[in-house]
Amino acid sequence: MLPAYRLLGGVELTLSELLLLPPVLRVEAVAATVLTVVFVAYLGYARRAAPTSSCGCLSARATPVSGRSLARSGLLVAAGGLAGLATGGWLPALAGQPVAGAAVLLVELAVMVSLSPELDPSWLLPLRRLRARLTHPLRGGTGVPLLATVQQLQLSDAYRRVAPLLRSDVREHWDDGDWRFVGHAARYQGRLVTAVFAVPLVDRDRDAVRVAVVDDATWHILLSLPGPPPAARRRPPALRRPGPDTATIPEGEVTMRRVRPWAGGAAAGPAEGHELIGAAPAVAGPQQGRE
Repeated sequence: MLPAYRLLGGVELTLSELLLLPPVLRVEAVAATVLTVVFVAYLGYARRAAPTSSCGCLSARATPVSGRSLARSGLLVAAGGLAGLATGGWLPALAGQPVAGAAVLLVELAVMVSLSPELDPSWLLPLRRLRARLTHPLRGGTGVPLLATVQQLQLSDAYRRVAPLLRSDVREHWDDGDWRFVGHAARYQGRLVTAVFAVPLVDRDRDAVRVAVVDDATWHILLSLPGPPPAARRRPPALRRPGPDTATIPEGEVTMRRVRPWAGGAAAGPAEGHELIGAAPAVAGPQQGRE
């Protein structure tokens, strides 16, 4: 098989030189287009018969055939067809309009590189590392790492009191003012609910953590566990139940608004039909029982 691969490489190199160098012959473009069509068919067969196999198109790096590889080959087929319809060579066209011609060549080169998975280690991975260094994806907008918030949350009395209800790890989080809100999927009295914890970003006192349990179906707050006042931080907070039919949270903690359901299901995103945001008036809903 190695001599056949070398022969194919020689044919491709010869065609590329004929296309670049004058004189311009239509048969060269037709031959290049036919060869590219055959290569597209080969890539399609390889992707279906051996999805993990590498085409070895631009490097010796093992890269499975992907949609990007097929798109790149499709663009080469289109370029070959346009070359067959052209009446002149590319050198006179570039000399006649150097700025526009150079811009077109740069765009074509950028498109081909972006559609070549074999070249990702040379440009895409360094860009991703640079973005990670600049944006710090594991931190919130305040610069406080999410891990530090989770540690403060898990050491809090509010977390320990509702831990038996939780059914997931951190599912979403967002910052609002001096608070970071962390959502967990939970189940309360047979209902699918969302436990939303409010963790202070400045105050590292674990007893300052608050929590509200929200019904996924009705958006009502079924339970709330506010943090104690500063003078009583060392006393375990009690579950707040102001009346026989309602359970509320302090003003400025959490409110809700309708959003479209997540496609990933209950384990992938927030509960269907509601979203929780901070710094809003108090919300009250029917209490469904005591825990």
